Amino acid sequence: MVWTTGVSGDARFIDSTARESIRELSRAYSLDDGRLRVQGALVEQYAECSHRGWDGYGAEPVRQDTFRNAYRFIEALPHGFPMPTVGAEADGHLTLEWYRNPSRVVSVSVSPESDLHYAALLGGTARRNGTEPFLGEVPADLLQIIRRVVSA
Repeated sequence: MVWTTGVSGDARFIDSTARESIRELSRAYSLDDGRLRVQGALVEQYAECSHRGWDGYGAEPVRQDTFRNAYRFIEALPHGFPMPTVGAEADGHLTLEWYRNPSRVVSVSVSPESDLHYAALLGGTARRNGTEPFLGEVPADLLQIIRRVVSA
């Protein structure tokens, strides 16, 4: 979902109203796709890992920008889309992972600079990795890779 980049009062009102409507729809039991659970896990992970050395070995803290980007990424996933598990990395990035089995997994590392670094095992010897910018929408290629992993 792309939010407006407008700066006028009307644009901010429309953006705020749209966000609130989507939040209310997401709370509806019949539309719950696990998004709220994942967002809650993301909040917990951020709280646990937002200080230097959170892993006992000098890990970088997860920054607020990283948390914000990961949260927006989860918001941008299509409704009904499989939700990931959440983790943190020693470099301060947050990780979103879709796991089917040891040979079918996608890991997306979210950076504070809005980069999405991903690596995927697609079964057999097939692999994909790369970096995509996160500009408010999940890149179509990345959605396709995730679908390939979870639907196999």
